[in-house]
Amino acid sequence: MLCRRVPRGSAVAAGLTALAVLGLAACESGSGGADRAAASGPSVIVPGEPGEPNRTLSAEEAGKQRAEDDSPNSADVSYVRMMIEHHAQALEMTELVPDRAESPGIVKLAGRIAAAQQPEIKAMKGWLKTHGKQEKDDSGGHHHAAMPGMATEAQLKKLRAAEGKAFDQLFLTLMITHHEGAITMASDVKGQGNNIQVEEMADDVIAQQTAEINRMRDMARGTQKS
Repeated sequence: MLCRRVPRGSAVAAGLTALAVLGLAACESGSGGADRAAASGPSVIVPGEPGEPNRTLSAEEAGKQRAEDDSPNSADVSYVRMMIEHHAQALEMTELVPDRAESPGIVKLAGRIAAAQQPEIKAMKGWLKTHGKQEKDDSGGHHHAAMPGMATEAQLKKLRAAEGKAFDQLFLTLMITHHEGAITMASDVKGQGNNIQVEEMADDVIAQQTAEINRMRDMARGTQKS
């Protein structure tokens, strides 16, 4: 029987091609498993109703459940009601700035705060109306003085009486604390609430007011040096 001799270079090339095909198949198989694992994500523990055990859901299942039912809970409603009052006090403080501030930078900052928080108040009032909730908690469940970062009436009185550099310094001190309180409230509702729109509003508060706190701290250092 006659056998045709295959050139050595061709044999090597064929062998390498076969190894490449096998390697590609193995990679595709491994990649599929990794993709499926990534898609499933970590498990999520969902608290059970009173007297019932907790449930463990995959990240995908938890996401679907949240998408299907993001009805507001008491934490969502309380957050929106309190944040309306919280923003209202910030606007009360910014209204004092044009006639009392010395720094043009603080005048601009106050304008930006007012421009951001006025529409947010309107959006939050609209959210309460959409979900059939009153703007005020008739049960007296919270008082504005208990909210994080709120200025006391004595502090506001002192701010109203201040002018120039003294006003600038006190305004920055009170507004930094006020913003920090808003971030605390927003962080809390992200862990306790259930409504996606409220979570998005809380994300906006955290991002925007964190940036403003950094800006105000820089300005406060400047007023102390001057």
